[in-house]
Amino acid sequence: MHRPTKRLTRVLACAAAVPVVLVVAGCSSDSGSDSGSEKASKESKASASTAGDAAKKVAPATYKSLPQACSALSKKTLDDLVPKGDSKAGASDDESTRASCSWSSLDNNGVKGSQYRWLNVSMIRFDSDVNRGSGEKLASAYYAKQVKDAQATDGAKGVKTSAVSGTGDEATLVRYDRAYKEKKKDVTSRQQTVVTRVDNVVVTVDFNGSGLAGDKTPDAGDLSKDAEKAAKEAVAAVTESGRSASPSASKSPSKSADKSKSADESGSGASVKPSASKSAAKDS
Repeated sequence: MHRPTKRLTRVLACAAAVPVVLVVAGCSSDSGSDSGSEKASKESKASASTAGDAAKKVAPATYKSLPQACSALSKKTLDDLVPKGDSKAGASDDESTRASCSWSSLDNNGVKGSQYRWLNVSMIRFDSDVNRGSGEKLASAYYAKQVKDAQATDGAKGVKTSAVSGTGDEATLVRYDRAYKEKKKDVTSRQQTVVTRVDNVVVTVDFNGSGLAGDKTPDAGDLSKDAEKAAKEAVAAVTESGRSASPSASKSPSKSADKSKSADESGSGASVKPSASKSAAKDS
C-alpha cells in the first residue's frame, strides 16, 4: 500500500528538479556570453590606451643643458657694453634649466657727468613633456609671454617693438624709456630688451643706460645694437654648449638667419630692472 506513494513522491521530486537544472544551465550560458563581451571590451580599452600613449609621444628636447651665463659673452663685448663692470650670477636651483648673470658699470667723470650701464642675460630651457608638449612648443609660448611682458612694463614710455633677424629661431627687440629721480633731478633710463628663442631655450637680454650728473642720455639706437650683439653671442653660447653635449642634437644658430618675424603679442616676465640704474646712481 505504501510503495506506490513512495514511487509517486520520487517522480514529483525529479520533475521539480528539472526547471532548476534548466535555470542553472541558462545562467551558465548567459555568463559565458558576458565573459566574451567583457573580454572584447577590455581588448578595446587596451587598444585605445596604447593608441593614446602613442599619440602622447613628443619629440625629445634639442638642448639638454645651458652654458654658464656669466661666461656667455666675450670679454670684448663686455668691455664695450659695461666697461670694467662687475658681474653677479643669478640664483638658480638647477643651472641646466635656468641661469642668469648681470653686470653693472659706472663711468664716473665727477662734475663732468657719468654714464651708467646695466646688462642682464637670462636663459631658460624647457624639456619635452608628454602632457604639456614638446620643449620647443613650451619655449615658444614662454618667448611670446616674455615679449608681451616687456611691452607692458610699468612706467614705460615710447615703447617700440621690432623683429631681430639672424638670431635664433625667432627674436624680438622691445625698447622704451623710463624716468626716475636722482638727487632731485629727472634722469632718463633707456631700456633695450631682446628676447630670443633657439629651439627649446629662451634667452632674454636686458640692457639699459643713463646719463648722470648732467651727462647726456645715451642714444637708443646704439644701445639697441649693443643689446642685439649680446643676444647673438648668448644664443651662440647655447648652441655651442648643446653641440658639445650632444653633437647630433644641436641646431645651427644660423637656421633663422634669413627669417624676420614680427613680435608675438601673446608670450614670461622680461627681466627689466631699470631700478638698478637708480640704485647704482645713488651709490655713486
